[in-house]
Formats: sequence, structure tokens, C-alpha cells
Amino acid sequence: MPRGDGLLNHDLLPGEKGPQDACGVIGVWAPGEEVAKLAYFGLYALQHRGQEAAGIAVSNGRQITVYKDMGLVAQVFDESSLGTLKGHIAVGHARYSTTGGSTWENAQPTLGPTAWGTVALGHNGNLTNSEQLRERVVAHEASSRAEGTRSGLSELERGNTTDTVLITSLLGGDPSNRLEETARTVLAELEGAFSLVFMDEHTLYAARDRHGVRPLVLGRLDSGWVVASETAALDIVGATAVRDVEPGELIAIDADGIRTSRFAPAEPKGCVFEYVYLARPDSRIAGTVVHSARVRMGRSLAQEHPVEADLVIPVPESGTPAAIGYADASGIPYAQGLVKNSYVGRTFISPSQTLRQLGIRLKLNPLREVIQGKRLVVVDDSIVRGNTQRALVRMLREAGAAEVHVRISSSPVTWPCFYGIDFASRAELIASGLGVEEIRANVGADSLGYLSHEAMVAATEQPADQLCSACFTGSYPIAPPRARVPGPQPAPQGQFAFDVETARAEAVRTGSQDGARDVVTP
Repeated sequence: MPRGDGLLNHDLLPGEKGPQDACGVIGVWAPGEEVAKLAYFGLYALQHRGQEAAGIAVSNGRQITVYKDMGLVAQVFDESSLGTLKGHIAVGHARYSTTGGSTWENAQPTLGPTAWGTVALGHNGNLTNSEQLRERVVAHEASSRAEGTRSGLSELERGNTTDTVLITSLLGGDPSNRLEETARTVLAELEGAFSLVFMDEHTLYAARDRHGVRPLVLGRLDSGWVVASETAALDIVGATAVRDVEPGELIAIDADGIRTSRFAPAEPKGCVFEYVYLARPDSRIAGTVVHSARVRMGRSLAQEHPVEADLVIPVPESGTPAAIGYADASGIPYAQGLVKNSYVGRTFISPSQTLRQLGIRLKLNPLREVIQGKRLVVVDDSIVRGNTQRALVRMLREAGAAEVHVRISSSPVTWPCFYGIDFASRAELIASGLGVEEIRANVGADSLGYLSHEAMVAATEQPADQLCSACFTGSYPIAPPRARVPGPQPAPQGQFAFDVETARAEAVRTGSQDGARDVVTP
């Protein structure tokens, strides 16, 4: 399904699929404020993390109302729909599907009953033990229905195929405990990556898996609190960043204030690809400004792969900071050689064959006057299949570039992700089967240089042993689903290297788009 650009580089060719993050989440507790609008603008800032569906749930202290649909945040919501969402607590979600198809049933927040009310939940990440959890949830729901303690259909029974609905069901499965106590037990049983915001009628909750794979931050409003995937979302709603939600931490916010507890010991393994590509450059992760990290990557790239050239140009937008760093370190002038159409957005219209042949020009166009006759250093953040770079190099040569030297501000992506990024399969990742010189020839560049893994990690200013770089190394800090077959790469102690193609079959997405719209009030 076609998706909107946001700030992504890799969806530049018709039908080309680049790395996508699973979701963006936000939670707001702010009595007296228009929390639905705060959630809306927060999601707007997180649109790059998911472009398939959006939803907001709001509690007024008596009931929870959720409004969600397929599409971008600005397509799903308007003044009228936001005006129906009255309350003092909100949970919002922007979705890109990794597990579960791109259907309305799978849009979030998900809803589920508890013995004390209702839970609404948004999730960023992927669970790796979802098959075991699903068996448990299905058995529990069947037992409850047989005993007559369950009425109506659950989201799972209505066709929700995500791992998120399993968390929601488990949170509502213990009638003897309040949601907060149940959450501490359930969260400890989840494996994989999860940054969660959820709520009942009275309390907002936030939690992050013990490894802290996906980011989640806490912010302060004059009248309350905000939790979001990135600090950029806090900025847009006027919240002051307080701190990251800690790995293994559960936060609860209600009329009594904010309290925190731990459901698992912290074993940090933050995603290095957030710094390379996924996060907004104006966000801060674990104390590091993402833009600064990318500039450092560019500087190191210039030191590792120098070349004689006339101009450094970025592939907009996420290649820009690294290109600035490369130009600074190399002394080669920086220039804008490519113009991106910022208004292409999400289209359901497939290009005609004539337009398809234009390929990348639908979204990028070269500035001939800038690049004609010049030796170019073209900086991008990563190469996935190679199709985009091949089309880009060809377009620049047609526009008159004398030489095209491609520089990549990360090491080669050779393995898929099981923790919330949807890469191409390993068979489709160009670097999994070809060496650097072979890739250079494949994309048609005069030279090609990747940033070393060591320099990439160093640019994040995070300890190497507290980062997950499995997509670059094949060493997985959390066991992927099901597969336990040793792979071709040795795994550091306490990590896993697997036959990931077998494991990936567990995460194949199914389903088709369904643009139905609904408002659910339990």
C-alpha cells in the first residue's frame, strides 16, 4: 500500500519499500486542556514513524472513546472529529504495520475490558513471543465465553491480528487486581521490543521493555504530563522534556501525581538505526541530539572515505545532516543538488507506465545548474535494495554530473529486524549478497563508501554494549521468534545469531486495506 513520505528517503520510487518504523505513540494527562488536540499535534510530529493509520482515545473519567481510521494523521482527524473527544486523558497512535495487516481492525489504540473499566493502548515495537501469548489469550477468551463471564466480541475475535491486541487482552485478564498491578505482571512476561502508552478511565500509563529498544520520553506540561516516542512531539505541544522512560519501567500518572515502579531490571539495547535514520533530527535520544549524531557520522565518513570532488549534496531529508558533516570535514562545498517534492504525501493512485518510467523524479528533481559538470559526493543514510540509489545515480548523470561518488553514513544493512523496523527480507537486502565494489557497480556510482560500524556507533555517544545493531551485524540481543538455528555470524555472549529467514516467516504481514471509519465507546 502506498505510504506518505514524512521525512523518509527510501520511498522515492513507485512501489519501492524502504525501512519503516512500526509506530509513534503519545499519551497526555492534562485536566482542563484539550487533550485530543494535544495528542493530534503530537502525532503530527511523529508522522514519520507510521503513515498507514492513526487513532486517538480519550477518557472523561467515566468512559473511553476512541476514534481511528486508515490514513495520515491530518486525513483521519479534523476539527469535528477532535471535538467529539472530550476528557482529561488521551492516548494517540500513528501506525505502520509490521505484524498484522494494514486494516482498520488493526489500527490503534486497541480497546479491551477490565474488571474495573476499560483499557486503551498504543504500542511501538514488536513482540518476539507473540505466538505463545496468542495461544494463551485465545484459550482464556474461549474459557471465559464457556463460563459465561465474557459478552461481546474482543478485538482479537473481531479480526485484529497484531501483537498489540495480545497485550491489551492480557492487561484485562486478571479480575482480582487493578490495572497497575496486572500491568507489572504482564509486562514482565512480554519478550521483544515495546514502548507502550495506555490508560483506563482515570490513569495514564507508560512502559518500556527491559532493553529500551524503541525510544519513549516523559515531558511536563504546566497542567499535566506527556509521554511520547520522541522529544520532537513534546516540543510541538509545549511540553518540557524531563527524561527518558527507563528500560523496564512502568510510569503511572493520575490525580495523585506521578509514580514509577519497575517490572524488570534494565538491560539497555537501544536501536542504533534510530540515530542513523528513523528518529527526527530534532529529537534527543538518551541525551544525544539526533542531528548532532548524524553530523558526526558524516564527518567520520569523510575521514574514512575521502574523494576529490566539487560538491557534497544530500539525498533529502535524512541524508542532510551527514552531508553537512561530510562537507565540514572534507572542505568540499555543500550544496542542494536535489529538490524534494514535500507535498507528494500519500497517494492511492498508481502512476501510469509513462510516469513510472520517470521513477524517482516524481519525488526528487535535480538542480541542473548546480550539478552540471560537477564531481558530486552524494550522501545518504543507508542502502536497502539499491533501486533508489541506482535510479538516483542515473538521474544525476543525465542531469550532467561529471562524477557521482556515493557515501553512506551507516554500515551495510545485511539482516532484518524483529524489534519494530520493517526492512526488506534478507534476500532483498543488496548488502547481504554483494560486497561494496559489487554494490558500487550495481548502482552505477564512480565510488562507494560505507561508514564503519565502529564510527557509526561512536557517533551516537552511547556505550556500544547498550545498543542494538543487529540489522548491521546479525547478532540479536533478544531471541527472534521461534528460530534457534545458529547463523553464519558468531554472537557475542548473551546475544543470539540465528537463521533469520526461518524466523522472519513468523512476522509475515497479511491482510488488505480497509478504509472503514468508526467510533467505539465501550
